[in-house]
Amino acid sequence: MREPSPARVVADADVLAADLLCGPDGDARAALDHVRRHSWVTLVASDHLLDDATAVIADLADDDLAADWRARIEPDCELVDHPAGDHPALAAAYRGGAQQLLSFDTELRSARTGAALNRHMAVSVRPPDAFARLFDPESLYPVVKEGEYPGPDRDPRA
Repeated sequence: MREPSPARVVADADVLAADLLCGPDGDARAALDHVRRHSWVTLVASDHLLDDATAVIADLADDDLAADWRARIEPDCELVDHPAGDHPALAAAYRGGAQQLLSFDTELRSARTGAALNRHMAVSVRPPDAFARLFDPESLYPVVKEGEYPGPDRDPRA
C-alpha cells in the first residue's frame, strides 16, 4: 500500500469509458485531461479496473476499440494489485494511495458511503464534472512538490 496523496487519482470504469466514448466536451474528458496535463499527477488503476472499463467499452462500442484503448491507457497508469472480489476503483484507490476517486456512481458518492470510507482511508469520491471544476493544480503543487507551480507539462492528447 502506498502513502496517500491528493495528486493520485482513480477513475472508475464508467469514467474511463466516458472519457473515450463521450468526446472532447464530456465531463470525464475534462477531468482526466487535468491528470494527463501534469506529470506529477498519477492515474492509479488495477487490472481488474481496466478489465471492467474494457468490457464497458466493448459493450458500448466494439471489441477492437476496447482492445486499442486498453493498450493505449495501460502505460499511462500506475497499476496496483488487489483481490479480485474487491470493488476495483475503491481497491485501486486504497492500494494505490489515491485521495481522489472519480465516479458517476451516485451510491459510491453518497454521504453514507463517504463516511464509511473515511474510517478506513482518506478519499474524496466525486463526479468528473466536480473534479474538473475544483481541481486547482497551482494550489496542489506545493503540497506534493517543492517550488512554484510550473504550469502544465504534458499535452493531454499526446
